[in-house]
Amino acid sequence: MSDGVFEDLDIAVVLPCYNEAETIGAVVAGFRAALPSARIYVYDNNSKDQTALRAALAGATVVRETRQGKGHVVRRMFADIDADVFLMADGDGTYAPDDGPELIRTLLTERSDMVVGTRRGVTDDAGRRGHAFGNSIFNTLYKTIFGNDFTDIFSGYRAFSRRFAKSFPAVSGGFEIETEMSVHASVLKLPVTELMLDYGRRPEGSQSKLSTFKDGAKILWMFAMLMKETRPFTFFSYLSVMMLSLSMLFMVPVLNEYFLTGLVTRMPTWMLAVAMMMMSLIIFAGGVILDSVARGRAEQKRFHYMSIAPSPRTGSKPDVVSGKTVKAVAKRRSAA
Repeated sequence: MSDGVFEDLDIAVVLPCYNEAETIGAVVAGFRAALPSARIYVYDNNSKDQTALRAALAGATVVRETRQGKGHVVRRMFADIDADVFLMADGDGTYAPDDGPELIRTLLTERSDMVVGTRRGVTDDAGRRGHAFGNSIFNTLYKTIFGNDFTDIFSGYRAFSRRFAKSFPAVSGGFEIETEMSVHASVLKLPVTELMLDYGRRPEGSQSKLSTFKDGAKILWMFAMLMKETRPFTFFSYLSVMMLSLSMLFMVPVLNEYFLTGLVTRMPTWMLAVAMMMMSLIIFAGGVILDSVARGRAEQKRFHYMSIAPSPRTGSKPDVVSGKTVKAVAKRRSAA
């Protein structure tokens, strides 16, 4: 597919930024060179340096988001901007702007709703050993809970269709947003593609905003919440089994004493064990009920996703829909 096709697309390059004055100018310039027809937006998230000024001088449209956290920025970007294709990257210079056209090209040719630029070797060395170890653990955990759709759930270099951007709820507030995007695609079984890309290092003077333990704990909590919301039967089954195990731990000695002597001398322990068993059954029943609710919510999300008409210029609508549709699309392209 030739790059001339991009001229017919309304492409929005969106860059969430927090204190990236050292790199944002070069990043904006790189995307302007790689995608001349694209609109470039820099969302400044309360930066204390000259991020906004340098982004504006480089030719980007700068928008301020006062709620701190990448999740808030992404939610604002998807709400504010309307485009055929959204290309999201970080402003720290670790993602190569020259790879942007390939991400978009893959989105079009594969008819995907999201293309993730997976980072080559990120689980071996992400700049810090704690980050590398965390990436490996969380990616394995994701595959165990939600499926094998992704190998790098934390990549910030992604291309989205308009359908994805406008149907994504974006409820998280921080760096957990990439995890939420991945779960959203997996739950609704959206067409997604991964593209292996090189991952650069931050230049000298640019500092990572990630905290290995603090942000790791937030992501782990997000995993638990998303599992509760999307796979409640599995989530509450685990809790039920844990409660049942504790119940049996207290109950077995009391039963053993009863069968040997015919007496129950530890009545409080017996009552606690019975109460915990009842709680286990209630939790399991709740999981069964909530599983039906979650299926209904997933269906509603799918209906909303399907209600958003895909732009014919992105190629996300198959040409076999109807002869009239194909002719109309061809006529619009020739007129443009």
